[in-house]
Amino acid sequence: MKHSVIAFFFLTFLFVACTPQLPKTNSTGGIPDIFPDYKHVTIPVNIAPLNFRLNSKALAMAELSVGDFAIRIKSKHGSFSFPLKAWRQLLHKAAGDSVKVSLFERKEEGWHGYAPFFLYVRKEPVDAYLVYRRINPGYRMWSEMGIYQRNVENFTEKTILNNQFTHNNCMNCHSFCMQSPEQMVFHQRSTHAGTYLVTKGEVNKLQVNNGSEFSSLVYPYWHPSGRFIAFSNNNTKQDFHLSSPNRVEVFDMESDIVIYDMEKEELFTCPLLNSTDNLETFPTFSPDGRHLYFCSAPAKQMPQLFQELKYHLIRISFDPATRIFGQTPDTLYHADTDGRSAKFPRISPDGKYLMYTISAYGNFSIWHKDADLRLHNLLTNEISLLPDVNSRDVESYHSWSSNSRWFVFSSRREDGLYTHPYICYIDENGKTGKPFLLPQQKTDYYDNSLFSFNIPEFVNGKVDVSSYKLIQFTLSHINL
Repeated sequence: MKHSVIAFFFLTFLFVACTPQLPKTNSTGGIPDIFPDYKHVTIPVNIAPLNFRLNSKALAMAELSVGDFAIRIKSKHGSFSFPLKAWRQLLHKAAGDSVKVSLFERKEEGWHGYAPFFLYVRKEPVDAYLVYRRINPGYRMWSEMGIYQRNVENFTEKTILNNQFTHNNCMNCHSFCMQSPEQMVFHQRSTHAGTYLVTKGEVNKLQVNNGSEFSSLVYPYWHPSGRFIAFSNNNTKQDFHLSSPNRVEVFDMESDIVIYDMEKEELFTCPLLNSTDNLETFPTFSPDGRHLYFCSAPAKQMPQLFQELKYHLIRISFDPATRIFGQTPDTLYHADTDGRSAKFPRISPDGKYLMYTISAYGNFSIWHKDADLRLHNLLTNEISLLPDVNSRDVESYHSWSSNSRWFVFSSRREDGLYTHPYICYIDENGKTGKPFLLPQQKTDYYDNSLFSFNIPEFVNGKVDVSSYKLIQFTLSHINL
């Protein structure tokens, strides 16, 4: 043990000693202009290196330090990619504390040292995998898209299914049971329309007990028991604006909620979820399985009155033993009172917080620039507007890490066109840190990417299914 400790300190010293010495500066101060903006973000102890660049792209040096350990990198063009092994050592030493980041830039008059900033490292880890769909930003072209899983502890990304091998059909609405990679459901449209189930690496297609398959169910959410999946049954249309800042409008002509029973292979519902007078959508079970949350709005003439469509957020009780829903709805968000519209309810796994999206109208906020996230404390009924999380552009879809200390959300804050995944820390009292953009190995990744990240979902392990098996199963189920 003694020799191991000596070896560790020797290697630490060796790493620092072999890196460039810090330059002598002629001037100091100012805030560095970097991308992504990782200044003063809160990060988990197990996140991949936060590679970034100085936007001046000048000769530069970076030092990341905690205590007596430091990483120093010199870059000709101001782009910094940190070695994974040294990065992990750095975060391990900084857990519960912070990493000091010092940047130096070569200018005509000599080296300039910027004011340091910090990375606040939390001991609580984030789920190791993030699953998302990559799609063209307009959500109209289906020719190239796929569902991918990314190990956020490094930069490994693997394909779950790419539609280049399945006749370019649309795929969407992937969902996992309690962040478990062993139970996944997703939807395919067009030639291979249907709802596909992946259970411990095996692939099936959902069907009702008369042997027929269904293809019109979307927005799935699992009951924590794994027995039930709530779906929204929607007749969805898409429209485009020529002058509005909200370029794309997606709306429902009609929508209801149904529950699929995995054991009995049948669908069931209740009058509160299946009304002709209202549009019900976005079902979400509570972590204890005793309640169903959903959004509901009085039906309007569409598309003429699309801006008048505003959704309440409602909760009803559910008995999984009898499959009976309560008859007394509890409205948690009143669209009539607040004047806006709710969508995408998601409850933290510890059952304490309900997060949802708010925008001026409608139920599809991904293109609504006023869309923000809100947080409802289910124990105290306090509402937080999350000022440290929201931006001037779209914040929309979101999901929780299994320990309830992190959430991921999609945002268009970078350019107003592409959705990118941001990860944010939240403590047990609902206080949030500064969100950070999902790190990539290359610092120009987001500059060169032509795809939006859609439906980011945390998973606490690798989805162990063969892409080849998914492709072969999909190709064997063709709807003519």
